[in-house]
Parts: sequence; C-alpha cells; structure tokens
Amino acid sequence: MTREQARAIVGGSAGNLVEWFDWYVYSAFSLYFANAFFPGGDQTAQFLATSGIFWIGFLMRPLGGWLMGRIGDRHGRRAALAWSVGLMGGGSLMVACAPTYAQAGIAAPLLLMLARIVQGLSLGGEYGAAATYLSEVAPPGRRGLWSSFQYVTLYGGQLLALALLLGMQGIGLGEAALSSWGWRLAFVMGALLACGVFLLRRNLAETPDFAAEPQGARRDGGVGVLWRDHRRGVLIAFGLAVGSNVAFYTYTTYMQKYLVVTSGVAKPLASQICAAATVVAILLQPLLGGLSDRIGRKPLLYWFAGGGILMTVPLMTLIGRTQDPLLLFLLVLAALTILSGATATNAVVKAELFPAHVRVLGVGLPYAISQSIFGGSAEAVALGLKRAGHESLYFWYVTAMIAVALIATLAMRQSRPRSA
Repeated sequence: MTREQARAIVGGSAGNLVEWFDWYVYSAFSLYFANAFFPGGDQTAQFLATSGIFWIGFLMRPLGGWLMGRIGDRHGRRAALAWSVGLMGGGSLMVACAPTYAQAGIAAPLLLMLARIVQGLSLGGEYGAAATYLSEVAPPGRRGLWSSFQYVTLYGGQLLALALLLGMQGIGLGEAALSSWGWRLAFVMGALLACGVFLLRRNLAETPDFAAEPQGARRDGGVGVLWRDHRRGVLIAFGLAVGSNVAFYTYTTYMQKYLVVTSGVAKPLASQICAAATVVAILLQPLLGGLSDRIGRKPLLYWFAGGGILMTVPLMTLIGRTQDPLLLFLLVLAALTILSGATATNAVVKAELFPAHVRVLGVGLPYAISQSIFGGSAEAVALGLKRAGHESLYFWYVTAMIAVALIATLAMRQSRPRSA
C-alpha cells in the first residue's frame, strides 16, 4: 500500500465514520431526548414519534443519492464526499441548538425534522460516493478487503455513538442530566468532527477510474442513462439493498429499543450489549471482505440470505424472551454475524455492477430508494406493530425482505469478483 493509497483509505473511511456517528447519535440518544420534543404519552409512543422523524430523514435519501451521484460522476468522488460530510455536520449543529417543546412548542419537533432532512440528504449521497471511492482506490484483487472498510466505519460510527453514551453514563450522568442537556453534547461533538473531516476530504486524491474517464463520458450520465443502459444492475442493487437495509436497521438501531421495551433490560445494559456485539461485527468485516476476493461475492451473499431467512424469527423471539446479559450478547452477535455476509461485500458488489461514468449514481440511488422505503421505516414498523399487539409479525416481515435479497443474488451474473 502506497502512502497515497493509505491517505485515500483513511480519508474516505474517517469521513464515513463521522457521517454515521452523526446519524446514529440520534438513535442512541433518542432514549433520552424523546420527551424533550414529544412530551406526554407512554415510552413506546415517544419512541414511535422519534422513529417517525428518523424515517423522514430516510425519505430524503433518494434526492441526496441523485444529487451526490451527479456531483460524484461529473465533478469527482472527492467533491461528493466533501459535500456529504458538510451537510451532515450542519444537520448535527441544528439538532444541538434546537429548542425543546416546552420552549418553542410545535416548532421544536419541526426543527428536529428539518435537521434530519438535511442529514438524510447527506447520507443519501454518502453511501454511493464512499462505496465508489473505496472500491476505486483499491488495487485489483483487494477491492473486497478495502471496500469492506465502509461498513467497518459505518459500524464504527454507531459504536462511537454508543461509546459516548456509555461514557456519559459511566462518569455519573444520570437519566435526568442526559435528558436535559447531555444529549446536546453528542450532537455538538458530531458537528465538530464533521468540520474536521470536511477539510480532510477536500484534499483527497481523485480516484484513477474517474481520472481516466473522458469529459464526454462524465456528461453522458444521469438517471435516464442509468435506467436505459444499466437497468439490470439497478434492479439487482435495489433488491440486495432491500434485504440488507431492513436486516441492518433491525439488528442495530432498533435492537437497543427492542432490548428495553420487549426484553425488559435497563437502558445502560442494552447499550452495553449492543456495543459489545458491534465490536465483534467490526472485526468480521475485513475478514469476510478479504474472503470475497478469494471465493467471490455470491457465497457470502448466500450466507446472509439463507441465514437471515432461517434464523430471523427464532433469534428475535429468543431475544425478546431473554434477560440474561451473556445470552443476549450471543444472540445479538449471531444476528450481526449473519448480516455480515451482506455488509462486508455491500460496497464492492454494487460498484462492480456499473461503469465509472454512472457508478456513484448507480451505487447510491437504488440503495437510497431502498433505504427511504424499507430501511428507514423498519424501526417505526416494528414499534407500530408492537403497540398494536402484533410484534411477532415484524420478524416475518424482516424475513420476507431478506428473501428479496436472495432473489437479487440469484439474478447476479458473476460468481467470482471481477476485480481479482
């Protein structure tokens, strides 16, 4: 690995980590600030309200995927990466400064919603830009390994958010302090980190694939060209994303709330269990990404699809009936291990479906549409079914979405990596 390559990997990965830290701070700390924006009602109703705004941010992702996709394909991957992290930092600062419902009435949740819209635009473009960048700067035969760092940093952002929450709890901040002002510090930290990474990304080297594209090819892009010339790739990318997104948000962002409201464990313990399982999941990503360079991407995708279809219902049912911390950790880890078959190969599989002049758009837009419809709604659907007394139906819903990913995997032509 050359110094230039190392700088590119660190720059792309650090930005992705900060973006996802800023995004997941909302989920991790919503346990404490839900009452500030949505007073009254029971705990599940407050979580449902904050989850609804979480979903609204997802609805903006297709627009972000289109916007950053066009920037990335026409003006360079570096430009798209810088814009995406800048928007994320701005959204975090808005949440940090937002008034409570007691201070501003209905304007408070509306400001919270606006901040999540800005962040949704950011992450809608971040995925395609980061996946493309990491895949293109890697040498042939190592793209599975290098691009797996997208989910290393994605999980890392979530872990950092959880670690911050656990650290605040560890230094003695009780629920009252976290609910009144502690959660704001997390969003301030996210805004500051985003500012630093924005400066770093502005100075990244451009990828060889983009530099080799003639100017005419860069203009010959857009949604129309993508759909006309690469429809099969778009549908496969969308199908893969449907299953992995629903499973990911179930096993990660929703899991902490599931442990609290269904398993009945304390909030700090739920955070600790999720953080410990996430650490192991981070270690799995480069191992499986490197394995995909040797055996191909499809075997790992089959591992995810087959394991997810067979095990989601029993795993989620057991988690909901268990209170033993060690057993809960093992069960959550089992779910994340199954999911890793998809997450470790997520970036490179999609990048290999499209040529360079539409790659950022092709990778990012189908993924963003999938997230806006299925990923962002996962937590709200789960909580809504629980409130209606039909929680177990959600587990079958997740299973059905993973089955969509199996169909997309079967439709993929390549059984071995084209980057090898």
